[in-house]
Amino acid sequence: MATHRKHHAIVLLSVLLLLTMLFGCVHQKFVSEPYPRWGEESRVDQSGDNGPLIVRTLFPPEPAKARACVLLVHGMNEHIGRYGEVARYFSRQFIVAGFDFYAHGLSNPLLQRADLALTGGADRQDVGDAYLAQSPLRDLEPMRRTLDQALRKTAALCDEQGDSKRPVFIVAHSLGALVTASYLMSIRNEGDAVRRVQGVIFLAPAFAVSEPPGWRGWLANPLIKLSFHAETHFLHPQNEPLPLLIFNQLLSLVTVPVLDGLFEVFSWPGLRNFLTPGAQAWVVDYLTDSEEEKARLRADDWLIRRALLRFVKGIEAEIVHFRRQMGEFTLPYYLIYSEQDPITASWGGKDFAHDTLTHHADNEVLALPNLRYHQHLFLKEPARTELLRNIEQWIGRRLHALE
Repeated sequence: MATHRKHHAIVLLSVLLLLTMLFGCVHQKFVSEPYPRWGEESRVDQSGDNGPLIVRTLFPPEPAKARACVLLVHGMNEHIGRYGEVARYFSRQFIVAGFDFYAHGLSNPLLQRADLALTGGADRQDVGDAYLAQSPLRDLEPMRRTLDQALRKTAALCDEQGDSKRPVFIVAHSLGALVTASYLMSIRNEGDAVRRVQGVIFLAPAFAVSEPPGWRGWLANPLIKLSFHAETHFLHPQNEPLPLLIFNQLLSLVTVPVLDGLFEVFSWPGLRNFLTPGAQAWVVDYLTDSEEEKARLRADDWLIRRALLRFVKGIEAEIVHFRRQMGEFTLPYYLIYSEQDPITASWGGKDFAHDTLTHHADNEVLALPNLRYHQHLFLKEPARTELLRNIEQWIGRRLHALE
């Protein structure tokens, strides 16, 4: 018994030490230019204190001839304003829409007020506390609701262009891919807008946890794996032999409540001001191989550069929950991932493909074996355009199959 208590104390101490080393300090962050808009803006009223959801739309030269609509879905702590060039590429032949998730971009109350002030002629605005909008995010349900509203609005905007039967395709990156996949599985065939979705492009989907590289990985990965292992086994037997089942359940029954408690406490007002992790410099090096895009990322103050720990822990639980049921995903998809990606480990994509690839004849996987970069739509040329063309061609094949 004493040995067990000692082991748990060491684990707890290690977690605290790691959090102390990796967390950001209290800091201010300012925006001095208005939000990077693209396309036409449509507003969707939301309930409660939430401001309107803004859906951006770009149309091809002859909208009535567009064969499909494409909804762009961004990743964690970024915003859809970054995707202007991507939207313009697809809008050559498709109707393209995009939106900001709950607590992100112009769906973040603080960032929305800052943009309003800047467009009104005010000087730079302090947005260092934008991450606090993540406080309600104990899971991804608020983000799924935002996606639901955006999808319904996208379908309505498509219908205004003369054809109410156009299929919708979703292009979703990273955490946005996890939100999209879990949303589509949870609502199944509810509503016309959902039934219109005829394919999903998953880009570096967050179907696994991160695996930081280098010395950070030596410190962080054992704890990340411990937390993920415990969350996976927490009150969920995995058909193990009885001795291993008992060990895993005991480990999870101790580890999960301790870590959940720690991450919750560290998200409380006061403590979260100096215990919330800031964006790590190494992450940018693994997002893209384009130096120009890296410079844009470093200068983009509309990105949220801190992540509330309650939100981070909720994402881990969502990944575990999704993996338990991902074999039931039946919509056709095009899955793209980098095998050396440390931000969302490639084994998540591999496991998803293993469980679902045979569910539809149009399912396709593009594994990039020698690539470590996470944001495929922002790679340097010619890889970027080649990837966009691959997505465009996959959508074309789906449309042909639907005729």
